[in-house]
Amino acid sequence: MPLEQTNLMDHVIATAGGSAAAPDAADRDAPPPAPAPVPVRMPDHRSADPPTLLTAHGCWYPSANPTGEHVAFICDRSGVPQLWSGPARGDGAHVLDGDPDPVTEVSWSPDGRWIAYTSAPGGGEHTRVLVVRPDGTGRQVLAGAEPGSSAHLGCWTRDGTALAVTVAQPSASGSEHTGAGHLPADADGAPAGPGAKAPGAAWSERGGPATLLGAGTANRAPAPDPAAPAQAAAGRPVPDVGPVRSGGLAAYLVDPDGANAPVLLYGEEGAASLRVCDTSPDGRFALVRRGPRGRREALVLDTASGRTTFALHVADGDPWIGRFSADARTVWLRSDTDREFAALLKVRLDEEGAGRAVSVAVERDRSALDLLSVPDHGRWALLAWNVHGATELESVGLPLADEDGGVGPRHRPVLPHEVVTRIAPLERGGLFAALAGSRRRPGIWELDQGLVPARAGWSARDEDAVPPGRPPVRPVPLRCRARDGLTLGGWYYRAPGRDPGRPAPCVIHLHGGPEEQERPVFSPLYHELLGRGLDVFAPDVRGSSGWGRSFVDADLGDGRFAAIDDVADCAAHVVALGYADPVRLGVMGRSYGGYLTMASLVWHPDLFRAGVAVCGMSDFSTFFAGTEPWIAQSATAKYGHPEHDRELLRALSPMSRVDQLRAPVLAVHGEHDTNVPPTESEQFVRAARERGVPARQLTLRNEGHEFLRADNRRLYRRAAADWLERHLDPTPPP
Repeated sequence: MPLEQTNLMDHVIATAGGSAAAPDAADRDAPPPAPAPVPVRMPDHRSADPPTLLTAHGCWYPSANPTGEHVAFICDRSGVPQLWSGPARGDGAHVLDGDPDPVTEVSWSPDGRWIAYTSAPGGGEHTRVLVVRPDGTGRQVLAGAEPGSSAHLGCWTRDGTALAVTVAQPSASGSEHTGAGHLPADADGAPAGPGAKAPGAAWSERGGPATLLGAGTANRAPAPDPAAPAQAAAGRPVPDVGPVRSGGLAAYLVDPDGANAPVLLYGEEGAASLRVCDTSPDGRFALVRRGPRGRREALVLDTASGRTTFALHVADGDPWIGRFSADARTVWLRSDTDREFAALLKVRLDEEGAGRAVSVAVERDRSALDLLSVPDHGRWALLAWNVHGATELESVGLPLADEDGGVGPRHRPVLPHEVVTRIAPLERGGLFAALAGSRRRPGIWELDQGLVPARAGWSARDEDAVPPGRPPVRPVPLRCRARDGLTLGGWYYRAPGRDPGRPAPCVIHLHGGPEEQERPVFSPLYHELLGRGLDVFAPDVRGSSGWGRSFVDADLGDGRFAAIDDVADCAAHVVALGYADPVRLGVMGRSYGGYLTMASLVWHPDLFRAGVAVCGMSDFSTFFAGTEPWIAQSATAKYGHPEHDRELLRALSPMSRVDQLRAPVLAVHGEHDTNVPPTESEQFVRAARERGVPARQLTLRNEGHEFLRADNRRLYRRAAADWLERHLDPTPPP
């Protein structure tokens, strides 16, 4: 049977002796880490386009059908990100799912019959995976329909007959938390099962000048790998395997036509992340990304047995880490193993899927590979490089199946905007790219085979992609030095009409992650603040991506105290340059940036006159107790273990120093945020008020950790700008 016609689900079921979910004989009687998803039919969306269409809107996350004639994408013209589809050329885009639930990812099936997408009911963290036919019929929830569950999108099989989904299941006790921050119950007790190590014993050291804090073990559903010696020889520990307990992640193959039962590919107890990124054309292997932040790894799985045949560290960032070649003898990976910046790696596999050789195929000096996309035929790869926050796009030829050479010719198009956020390659050549820039909201461009960009007809023009009234501000890059000598980067936005020789009120804005990076893309929030006469400095403090792996690791352990000092050092730098007024400084940020905002207000109480903390952690103990199990597991790798590192986490928590708070603070939170629960803002605001410090909380309805609805985003921007304008007094003195 030709490779392109092989049905992976048939292959797995047949080779597993007819069982739909049997990774290994030793595990066939054990319950899976999460129940198999049950598809649920939904009403077809047949209404006209939403009645309220925003002129200033964005389009992003393109995915083309096999012919490249139509594109599915996300668009917020209705005020909420929804699934749309349109022709590659010309107008005529239309909504495929008119529900008010925000859409976050899109993937058109290789056979063209289905479009898969992820949505977030209520805007929260419990997402679900749906499919719909290109004409808007046949809509159904493939995974995540069960109460309390969550599902994430994986890849399609190469023939389009099945979709990989990751299912997260709450603890067996229902909504009750178990253990320290949902972590495995053996965190401070005996090992969990056969072969399990003592608590923390399975943790390996990170690269860079980092000290990794303690953690529990990760137990997987597949049986121990006979190829483990090869993994050990590659310099990585072989994970222990034990029985699956509550709070796990599981990857299934689901047939949207319902002809086959879901097939379990892989499961892991206490998992931090899990995504199936690709399957080989012959159905024998799957490429999986798993692991906590800073310790992600790529696994090659034998789909029949569930065994790991190869594993390698891969970079954080975009979860779509790589693809198999057409003959499944090569895996192309985006990885920063043994290096500062992610590059394109070539991994040669033998017939059993074990790694024969790993080599660097394409790399750049002091630039990381952000995005990697390879068409099914595997004749070329599309690479997006992060160059100090901006993107350089590149197309490189790949060797054919019977070749063993390096990459071929390289082509670099000139892009109309600074940052590429998504690449959708076309089998016939060319691609669709989602572009964002400092002077427009995201849009979608088609690049033909000569890589000449042309904006899609239904994607907003540059002049229509920003609110009318005042032009966006193009930021300037700034570098400054922290008190310990580490060089920090960032972008400075000057309010229009401001006298360049007069210091201005300035807001230090801190991004989330902390592994995110400040990039030169249009920010409606910055646009609002600048319109109020407030400058904005958006730095990358230690822990941010884009500046090398050692920089990302520099905030681990007690290095987080230095990250808090970085905020003060950035403020001091813009004051020293004469840009910012030292008595009119504000600080704000979202997620980890919200934590840093609260930390900066209590560690440097006399520096800032006001703060806005958005979805931030105020106490690590309550954060770990309230967040999702897989988020807790991943956060442990970054911040520390809630039991083993209790004293450090207490010392790092803003609540431990709230008596030092002097500046008025506004806290903003989404009501359905289960990443950082709203109680983190509530307790900080309550403590501030008890001490006589002005404090307020804004809770946004039908939002989670991200604010995705236009009316709520507008309310948030205006409330934050009102608060900072009131306390920083941007009116220049006479």
